[in-house]
Amino acid sequence: MNDGELETYSLVELAVDRLRRDILSGRTDPGERLVEEQLTRRLGISRAPLREAMRLLAQQGLVEHIPRRGARVATLSEDDVRELYEVRDVLERHAVATTPPSPDLAGLRAALDVMRKATDTGDRLELANAHRRFHTEVVRLSGNRQLAALYESILVRIQLYMAANMRREAETARAEDGVHRHERLFAAVETGDAQGILTALSEHGARAYLT
Repeated sequence: MNDGELETYSLVELAVDRLRRDILSGRTDPGERLVEEQLTRRLGISRAPLREAMRLLAQQGLVEHIPRRGARVATLSEDDVRELYEVRDVLERHAVATTPPSPDLAGLRAALDVMRKATDTGDRLELANAHRRFHTEVVRLSGNRQLAALYESILVRIQLYMAANMRREAETARAEDGVHRHERLFAAVETGDAQGILTALSEHGARAYLT
């Protein structure tokens, strides 16, 4: 990769990161139009890297392209959300059933530590991301990398759905409750209590996901 290609790739990464944060933080609402002219000015990039970034975000299920109308933040119907949670539950159960005895919990401990720090600083987006990483680490314990990657993609789309409620959640829920809930889940994983893991995971429904 030459210097020009590297620079373009870096601009794509920049655009993906900024737009992804906007979408998952609730700064841009589901269905909101993403206007190229406005975004190129705000991000300080040309149309080529922006379009590549939009393509990558579409692959992640965060952006959708509407014929003759351009791009917008992806929307999810009630059926979409229900189906995503159903798929999430199936993947979690399979991961728990196939996790070997005494797995390495270093990644899970690290994710929980990030969650505690994000709670202390009050960074709601980082907290939501930390929750996603923690759950992905639980699934990753199964040793199935493809399963973990698919699972995380499901959680990203769920986080997109929850982003619209982040302000309300911040007003009605205590962030430390989420830490305690994940500490209970960690304890179940640490002791190898499969039923306890599934019970703890069942607490993380649509309302609980970001809290």
